[in-house]
Amino acid sequence: MELIYEKKEHIALFTLNRPEVFNALSPDLFRRLHEAFEDFAQDPELRVGVITGAGEKAFCAGADVKTWLPFVKQCREKPWLMPTTPLRGMQLDKPLIAAINGVALGGGLEMCLACDLRVASEKARFAFPEARLGILPRLGGTVRLPRLVGSAWAAEMMFTGKPIDAQKALTMGLVNRVVPPEEVLDTALALAGEICQCAPLAVQAIKKSMQRSVGMSIDEALWCENALGMPLYDTEDYEEGRKAFMEKRPANFQAK
Repeated sequence: MELIYEKKEHIALFTLNRPEVFNALSPDLFRRLHEAFEDFAQDPELRVGVITGAGEKAFCAGADVKTWLPFVKQCREKPWLMPTTPLRGMQLDKPLIAAINGVALGGGLEMCLACDLRVASEKARFAFPEARLGILPRLGGTVRLPRLVGSAWAAEMMFTGKPIDAQKALTMGLVNRVVPPEEVLDTALALAGEICQCAPLAVQAIKKSMQRSVGMSIDEALWCENALGMPLYDTEDYEEGRKAFMEKRPANFQAK
């Protein structure tokens, strides 16, 4: 099974399960990711997703050259064959956290960038080697990396193809936290648990506002923020949050 998809209360756990090839992306793995993300998006009980890799060496080492490149060539003529995921083609409002347990290269790093938060092992390494192969990062790397770390850092990484370590990634703002290898998944799940304590509809609206306002003028972005925020006052979760605050107790949000 190339992908292990588990549900832990309100958290979805996606494990890339090809450790023998450093969890490299294959067409079948991409199809399974599409199916799992669709289920995650539609399951009302699930609030946060965590993505990690099997084994201790790799989160994802990019594309499986043997299977991926022929598939990409086929999709060039028939683009509808490419499964949609949060990397490209799928809008996902629920938060995603990358638990980066090892190397994240090329498409693996692009998967990290498609997440909202990133927790990295001290042994994690990051790189976009595409320019050394005569291609470019084509699953969002050239778009998302500059927006996350700035154009200068992004250009250096992608122009040279050289890897960076976890501490450098933290300094650049590429990851949120760096922890010992044995703590990566637990830290990511704990962070997901903290998000689950907040109102799900509010968290999703915040993510929508952050995503949709990219490229907008300040006035347009403020209008977008207001349009997404005002309906929250009509939700049951708002009433529950307000009452819980007044009563000094934990809120019991129901995503309604």
